[in-house]
Amino acid sequence: MIVLAATPIGNLGDASTRLVEALTNTEVIAAEDTRTAIHLMRALGIENRPRLIALHEHNEREKAAEIVELARTVDVLVLTDAGMPAISDPGFPLVEAAAAAGVTVTALPGPSAVLMALAVAGLPTDRFTFEGFLPRKQGDRLKGLGLLADERRTMVFFESPHRLGESLADVVTAMGADRRVVVCRELTKLHEEVRRGSAAELAAWAAEGVRGEICIVIEGAPEREVELADGVVLVLAAVAAGDRLKDAASEVADATGLSKRDLYQGALAAR
Repeated sequence: MIVLAATPIGNLGDASTRLVEALTNTEVIAAEDTRTAIHLMRALGIENRPRLIALHEHNEREKAAEIVELARTVDVLVLTDAGMPAISDPGFPLVEAAAAAGVTVTALPGPSAVLMALAVAGLPTDRFTFEGFLPRKQGDRLKGLGLLADERRTMVFFESPHRLGESLADVVTAMGADRRVVVCRELTKLHEEVRRGSAAELAAWAAEGVRGEICIVIEGAPEREVELADGVVLVLAAVAAGDRLKDAASEVADATGLSKRDLYQGALAAR
């Protein structure tokens, strides 16, 4: 089978017992950087010398078929430099190929910068979306943030420290100066920092430069008050799709907080 193994994102003490056991006994490791894998094993006092296969963003689609076939006869441990493989790191094409070929995929859970940032941010965690790295070019970044401006869920991003100030300034432009933002820096490491504030406040703070591994957590958009006329449009659209008028008015009322009676009467008048 293929075993995706989460590795420490900073603090070596976060290496799980299962990870140490797997590194000790595995015969094959597919690693984002084989040197990093060797360093991790040495740091954990592991003397095993498995076969190492480089699996990174530039070759993972080419290597996927080879590794999947290998995994039919031996367990292949998949490592990235930090965190869980396939989550904004190499691994997804391999998992996709394994699933298509009927090869078992499992995981050794563990450290995750995404979930840690979300947990410590102090923003709603009941619904969230992970958006990966923000685009490098400002035009693309503004476009992407603009498309997310009405996203109701809490959003988590990765960002390079030298682009953080520019990216937060773009958050101000696309989502507003008052949108709540949390910057999580160097999670689990010696200089861990969680900085909370408005988009404008954190953009000013980051303008002078920030170091370290960065996660940005952004508050979801506030619920917008829906006008009755807009609600009536939604009701009529639902009716056109086959719903009964009474049912459509009830569903739109539940979703928007508008009066069911007003929606019903407004839709009747519009028809």
